[in-house]
Amino acid sequence: MALTNPYIIEEEFVPGYIALYHSGELARRVEEAIASLANCKNCPRRCGINRLRGFVGTCMTKRHAQVSGYFPRMGEEVYLVGQHGSGTILFSHCSLKCVYCQKGDPNQDPKGQEVTAQELADIMLELQDTGCHNINLNTPDHVVPQILEALLLAIEGGLHLPLVYNTSAYISMKVLSWLDGVIDIYTPNFKIGDADNAKKYLLAKEYPEVAKAAITEMYRQVGSLKIGIDGLAKRGVLARHMVMPNGVASAAEVMATLGGISSELYLNILGKYHPAGKVTDEKYAEINHKITGDDMMQAYLAAHEAGLWRFEYR
Repeated sequence: MALTNPYIIEEEFVPGYIALYHSGELARRVEEAIASLANCKNCPRRCGINRLRGFVGTCMTKRHAQVSGYFPRMGEEVYLVGQHGSGTILFSHCSLKCVYCQKGDPNQDPKGQEVTAQELADIMLELQDTGCHNINLNTPDHVVPQILEALLLAIEGGLHLPLVYNTSAYISMKVLSWLDGVIDIYTPNFKIGDADNAKKYLLAKEYPEVAKAAITEMYRQVGSLKIGIDGLAKRGVLARHMVMPNGVASAAEVMATLGGISSELYLNILGKYHPAGKVTDEKYAEINHKITGDDMMQAYLAAHEAGLWRFEYR
């Protein structure tokens, strides 16, 4: 008798948001989420400003989301890109303030086009029409109300692809409650595992504890990464950790936390760090260079030591 692979989904996949839409629960969450913008405390910074009236806090985003680009992306994990790419939507700005921001202007500078809910829905449907295998929401934590609002309209327009939530894991439990049953695949990048380094490089000392709680909840919602018979991810958590020079990302702490959530957690150890953002400042000299092979090996060994076995590195 052939053994069943617990990580393969053989039945027809239906995104979770479809059932929420038909039950009316998605519409209820949209109403609650949009109302929250009047006194926005949706991210851990809890600015408390009225975004509905055009004021901005740390995320520099008002009533509507800003999009700096959208396209079929081939640079993600093989389980996401397939033959036709992951339908990526790049949202401008961010709740974190990484001094080494790897994405440049779309996150830290006032770039990007403000879009209405209908325009964002149309982007999702356009990516689906081009043959993308999923809708990949990149840097979405500060615009979840706007995403949910657009999703309602996109479903009415025929959206049926899995939703990928590409996040820094700097996200509140309230926002994650709105996403429960909506998001099919979470791809959290656990950036830094040490509070002091998080304060210096992310301007958020609380980041490690926030990320731990967030990824734990993501795993509760969708579990281990599961693949369809077409070789594409359908549901689950695909965690990431970008290795940084001189161990400032505290890989051992990150891996221990992830292993404590589940040894079944799928992990991609990223070796793509490059000096960017404000790292030319003398006080960041220790990260103003590329990583070494030893940096990658230390992260690999830390993952192994933490009991993680479903991982890749590139």
